[in-house]
Amino acid sequence: MFRTTSKTLIFARSFKLKGVDRIQPAGAYIVETDEELMLNISFPAYRRVAVRIALAADPDRPGTMETAVIDGAELDATMASSS
Repeated sequence: MFRTTSKTLIFARSFKLKGVDRIQPAGAYIVETDEELMLNISFPAYRRVAVRIALAADPDRPGTMETAVIDGAELDATMASSS
């Protein structure tokens, strides 16, 4: 069983993530996290399996939207350093 959660994260500073070819400006970003139910344990627990972020619009490609699959631990570290 899988579940997907969505939240808006606010970055106080511009940031760079591996696998994303440009620096993202400070601002609000929608992040979706896919989690898988861990089986064979005595209580319900979920394990993070994928994280996606909706990127800021590319000024060279107006009207387009881009998302990137990113490392959840890297996102956590980037958020901590942006505070």
